[in-house]
Amino acid sequence: MPLFRILIVDDEKSQLDMLSGFLIKEGHLVTTADSGEAALKICEGKSFELALVDIKMPGMDGLELLDRLKRTNPEIQVIMMTAYGTVESAVEAMKKGAFHYVNKPVDLEELSLNIKKASEEQKIIAENKYLKEELEERYKNLKIIGESKAIKEVLSTVARVATTDSTILIRGESGTGKELVARAIHYLSKRKGNRFVPISCAALPETLLESELFGYEKGAFTGAVKKKEGRFELADKGTLFLDEIGDLPLQIQVKLLRVLESKKFERLGGEDTIDVDVRIISATNQELEKKIGEKTFREDLFFRLNVISVFIPPLRDRKEDVISLVTYFLEKSNRKCGKNVKGITHKAKDILLTYDWPGNIRELENIIERGVVLSRGEALDEADLSSLTFGKSKVEKKDDLSLKEMEKNHIIEILKKTEWNLGKTADVLGIHRNTLRLKMKEYGIDKE
Repeated sequence: MPLFRILIVDDEKSQLDMLSGFLIKEGHLVTTADSGEAALKICEGKSFELALVDIKMPGMDGLELLDRLKRTNPEIQVIMMTAYGTVESAVEAMKKGAFHYVNKPVDLEELSLNIKKASEEQKIIAENKYLKEELEERYKNLKIIGESKAIKEVLSTVARVATTDSTILIRGESGTGKELVARAIHYLSKRKGNRFVPISCAALPETLLESELFGYEKGAFTGAVKKKEGRFELADKGTLFLDEIGDLPLQIQVKLLRVLESKKFERLGGEDTIDVDVRIISATNQELEKKIGEKTFREDLFFRLNVISVFIPPLRDRKEDVISLVTYFLEKSNRKCGKNVKGITHKAKDILLTYDWPGNIRELENIIERGVVLSRGEALDEADLSSLTFGKSKVEKKDDLSLKEMEKNHIIEILKKTEWNLGKTADVLGIHRNTLRLKMKEYGIDKE
């Protein structure tokens, strides 16, 4: 297989023959042209990774050809060939985007080395292009979907607070998209070139959570065989997202308060003080004011975290956004599953609009993906949404039924459907298995 597709441009036939013969033996795929005009004609039907271009040619010279090649294919690597008396022109060519230049008569060993370097540069360019496209795709997928007045207010708030460096507390029920909003704030901020580091305060036991946040030194505890940087260090100059902040243990709340106040901390088992520049965005689905009254959350920490508050309304309060979200999740699920489900039937639409979505957007996404996987038709119908308890949430939603009771009932319903499989239940609800265990403990849910 050829290593490189190379275009050689020189008005001297002897040079073309000598260079093409050498490069073909090296394993490259070579095309030749005896003028700049001929080279551009060839490029209309072929693409090249590298071009060898003589500077001095009749008609269109090498500098003009370089400019034309770079305009049509910015990623092509161009090595200029120059006689000893035209080194200044070669330097000018490099300023215009040439990768390198070689003197005539061409030293083939030097040429081979420069092509190797150009190949490595080409790989870096291709990788950077891929990463850039992947990054753009990721942030394109951060799109916050909706046309309701409620979600427009959220977007307006996000745009205003992103440009500041204040700590932000995002409030809303499970599944409303709190991390999505946090990522959007980060991406719109001056810190977007650095890391966004998320961690769930409910997903780990206290000892592990502390070491994850602050890191540890070698020998800090049994099993600490080498130093580890914590999330604060990883997020330096970027954003640290503390999800489910209401579950943060009191002992760690003290350490977090100190970092917020001084921007300093020590790793577990360490004595050196580490300075960090981190923006903190936290999120909760709990009433922190109530936890303050219960002495399970520090009031001073709450004030530090709640400099700016962003509230995300539940999906049942913005039903006008459901169909837009369904369209988005259909496209996403089709790509993920290799399907081509084109829409939803009227019956399916009615079901989606009358359901109260206790699991919010996360539940909607899971339902649509499941429907796409199981669907045998061109549109999702009532049968594809069988995992929903049709109309049940409307019947059960009485004035005296609290949101906690609704959440408890929903968890029990999913547990029954999955035959009390915690992993499957957590997947359906779109939460971590440890979070599910905590909620089961909080609501006193035991297997019947």
